[in-house]
Amino acid sequence: MSGRSHGTELPFWRKYIFSQDHKWIGIQYAITGLFFLLFGFGLMMLMRWQLAYPGQPLPVIGHWFSETAMIGGVMLPEFYNQLGAMHGTIMVFLGVVPLAVGGFGNFVLPLQIGAPDMAFPKLNMVSYWLYFIGGVIMISSFFVPGGAAQSGWTSYPPLADIAPVGQTLWLIGMAFLINSSLLGSINFIVTTVQLRADGMSFFRLPFFVWAQFVTAFLLLLAFPPLMSAAVLQLMDRLAGTSFFMPSGLVVNGAPAAVSGGGNPLLWQHLFWFLAHPEVYVLILPAMGIVAEILACNTRKPIYGYKALVYSVVFIGFMSFIVWAHHMFLTGMGTRMSAFFQITTMIISIPSVVVLTTMILSLWGGSIRFTVPMLFALAFLPMFGIGGLTGLPLGLAAADIHLHDTYYVIGHFHYVVAPGTIFALFAGVYHWFPKVTGRKMNDLLGKIHFWLSLILINGVFMPMFVMGLAGVSRRLYDPMQYAHSQPVQPLNVFISISAWLLGLAQIPFIFNFFTSLFWGKKVDDNPWKASTLEWTVPSPPPHGNFAKAPVVYHGPYEYSVPGHKNDFWPQSMKETN
Repeated sequence: MSGRSHGTELPFWRKYIFSQDHKWIGIQYAITGLFFLLFGFGLMMLMRWQLAYPGQPLPVIGHWFSETAMIGGVMLPEFYNQLGAMHGTIMVFLGVVPLAVGGFGNFVLPLQIGAPDMAFPKLNMVSYWLYFIGGVIMISSFFVPGGAAQSGWTSYPPLADIAPVGQTLWLIGMAFLINSSLLGSINFIVTTVQLRADGMSFFRLPFFVWAQFVTAFLLLLAFPPLMSAAVLQLMDRLAGTSFFMPSGLVVNGAPAAVSGGGNPLLWQHLFWFLAHPEVYVLILPAMGIVAEILACNTRKPIYGYKALVYSVVFIGFMSFIVWAHHMFLTGMGTRMSAFFQITTMIISIPSVVVLTTMILSLWGGSIRFTVPMLFALAFLPMFGIGGLTGLPLGLAAADIHLHDTYYVIGHFHYVVAPGTIFALFAGVYHWFPKVTGRKMNDLLGKIHFWLSLILINGVFMPMFVMGLAGVSRRLYDPMQYAHSQPVQPLNVFISISAWLLGLAQIPFIFNFFTSLFWGKKVDDNPWKASTLEWTVPSPPPHGNFAKAPVVYHGPYEYSVPGHKNDFWPQSMKETN
């Protein structure tokens, strides 16, 4: 077991830097992930200036950048492409997934199943540091000649094969992140199967644990193909191979000095075989967080618990056979298009089941509108909008017009930003008292929620209109095209909303750090919740439980008839 041995206090560097305690590793993941989310959001805010006011100097901070990024404060196309590629990479691979899985998963999952720690504490520590090193390599690519990766977050060849050296660092950083996820996913699976407390059968697991369990399988099975693809692209760049380089390629007016014969579409298949399950890696932990908060704040069991579990397992399986709906325009043929259309429509069904059970869980509940509950409630319609707008993209005919337009950006971001990130905010407010023993300020939390909800819709809702007008994504200067000029005012509106959304995070940041030291002290179970993590002290001690817990019933026993309290902890025996 990790941590102290023979009653001796660990030195600072073992306890807080190279810790093997799942709780501290979860905190490391969470703090690092929040930093990367803020950094990636900052890159987007720079992009929004160029899109709203193309060719105009960036005020105040424009002169801070080198002439390889901005000349006289005017953003260069190459730098815009770097911002776009790195914004997507950082938000997905360095922000949301590490916070949702590495942060919440590491801290909460062992506590919820009654385990003293993760199954492999040293592997857990290595997983975090591989992630951290990968993130540092990614960020450092901004400072090399030619700048960071600039071939989109998808890094499509042959463009990525001939890009400057920043793309090489992107691939090396991605290799570190992939190995981090593989080690973490093995740990989550073994921990969930082997370290459950006595009486904690699979259908007594909190839904959050099920969501993390399925997510771990997705990471374990989907990342190896991208690892292979990254190695092949590195070989193309450094060893002169042509895995993704076609014959007859002309670069800057001259034939490319490569043997050729490769297939750029091979990269797309390998990338999207990972990247579509990755969408569910982003959303499943969010669903788990929301389910915990809904049950706790409606004071009633989750409606259709088993339907929820079967749905996320089915989503996990189906996510591996829908990847080519990202590739309808590659000329795959009508038979293959039809197959992936059908699988895409099928995978929407369990997602609707999940959303429906969560909405039905509200019926008849004694709802407490706490800050976590507000974010969890907002998740439901936001995720619904993201899912519904994805259906036309899953149809090959509709996708001809919508592919690679702002409609796609609006769809994806509704799932991930007001969807997943709102769920992550809900989780931060919900488990903050367990991590610190203190509660975050409610007034600042509600200010943060309402401003964020209004402004985030101001950012993404107009994108559907722009996409239907045919405006392409990854467009450095939208004024170059006649069809995008009539909707250019929407770009200005989106940018102003995005900058205000950045300001709206100040109450959260202030609340977060002040509450660490001066937040109101609360008892071990301030929300009166029934799962096992609320039966231990706040913050939990080393080893978590003074004695191994025994579980007697399911995770959501709220408002049970005949009980004097409106919650019945999982480790409490029947007393009636």
